[in-house]
Amino acid sequence: MALFPTFVPPTGEQALTGIRVVFPTALGPVPFAAMLLADLGAEVIRIDRAGAAGVIGTALADDPRTRGQRSIGIDLKHPEGRAIATRLAASADVLLEGMRPGAMERLGLGPADLHTVNPLLVYGRATGWGQDGPLAQTVGHDINYIARSGALHPIGDPDRPPAVPLNLVADFGGGGAYLVLGVLAALIQRERTGRGQVIDCAMVDGAASLTTMIHAMLGSGAWRPERGANLLDGAAPFYRTYGTADGRYVAVGAIEPAFYRALMDGLGLDPAQWPQHDRSRWAEQRIAMAEIFACRTRAEWVERFRGTDACVTAVSTPAEAVADPELAVREVFVDWDGVPQPAPAPRLSASPAVARPRCGQAADTAELLAELGLDRAEIDGLCDARAVFRAPGRP
Repeated sequence: MALFPTFVPPTGEQALTGIRVVFPTALGPVPFAAMLLADLGAEVIRIDRAGAAGVIGTALADDPRTRGQRSIGIDLKHPEGRAIATRLAASADVLLEGMRPGAMERLGLGPADLHTVNPLLVYGRATGWGQDGPLAQTVGHDINYIARSGALHPIGDPDRPPAVPLNLVADFGGGGAYLVLGVLAALIQRERTGRGQVIDCAMVDGAASLTTMIHAMLGSGAWRPERGANLLDGAAPFYRTYGTADGRYVAVGAIEPAFYRALMDGLGLDPAQWPQHDRSRWAEQRIAMAEIFACRTRAEWVERFRGTDACVTAVSTPAEAVADPELAVREVFVDWDGVPQPAPAPRLSASPAVARPRCGQAADTAELLAELGLDRAEIDGLCDARAVFRAPGRP
C-alpha cells in the first residue's frame, strides 16, 4: 500500500487554460514560477540550452518543477535560434526570464524587441537586485538578498550567527511567488488595456516585502532590533522548538492565551506562575520547558497534545512529511509521474490542477518547431546548423 496517494487528474478547464508561457532555462525563481503557472493550467514551453542542468545534483527530467512543461532546445546566441525564440514569443502570452539585466537585450530578445512583434506579451523578469540601481549587475544568491533586505538578521539564536532559512525566502517566496503575482496582475490588466507590460521582480524587493509585519512591529515598539528577543524569533518560550528525549524536536506555537493555557496544562505547569508575556522570565521559562520536553520522545509529546489547542507539532524531515498519514488524507504530497512531491497549491474549487508529466531537456523540439510551421527539412537544417537541438533519440 502506498504511503501517499497518486494524484488523479480532474476533468474540465483550468484557470490558466489557453495561456502560453515561454521561458529560457534558469535557476531559482523562474522555474518555480513556471511550475506554479503550469499547475494552474498554463501551457509552459521551456527553452533549453545545450548542457543545461536542473537543481544541483538533479537532471532536468527528475526535477518536479518541470512538470506540465514542454521543452525546445535553442541556441539563443545563434541568429536562426534567436529567430525561432522570437517566433515563440510572438505566439506567447507570457515570457519569463532570469538573466542578468541587459542580457536579453544583447540577444535581441528584450521587452522592446518582443513587444514589437507581440504587444500583448507580459514580460516577467526575475533578478536578485532589480533591473536598475547600483546593485543591478552584482551577483548573488538567496542568502545575499535576504541579508541586504533585513530578512536574515532576525532569524536564529542571539548567541549564534543568523540561521540560514534554506533558499525559501528570496528564491521562492520573494522571487517565484511574487513573479507569479505580477504575471497574473498583468494578465488581468491586459484584458482592460489590450497591452502587455514588463514585470521587474527583484528578489531583494520580495524579501523586503515579506518583512512588512516586522517593520510594523518595529514602528510600534513591539519588536526589538536584536535577534532572539521577540515574540516570533524564538525568544518567547511558547513560540520556539524544543528537543525531545529521542534527539528529535517539537515546534510550539501557543500564542493566544487559550492556547497558552492548554500548553501549560499539557506540561504540568501553572500559567499563573508563568505569566505569558513577562519577558523578564522568558529565559527562565525556556529552560524549564526544555527540561520537561527532554523527558519524553517526540512521539510521546505528539500523543500527549493530540486533540488539544496547545499548538505542539512534531518537527518532521521532508521524507517524514511525505509519509505522514494525516497529511496524506489531504493529499499534501502526491506521487506525480513516479516522484513524491508537494501537490499544487493553492487549490481552486472549480479548476483544480491537472497532473502532467515532467519534461526532459529539449524533449519537444521537433514538435514545437512543426507547430510554428516548419517542415521536416527546415527542422533538420536548423539542427545541422546547431541553431536548435533535439533530445538524444528524438526524431
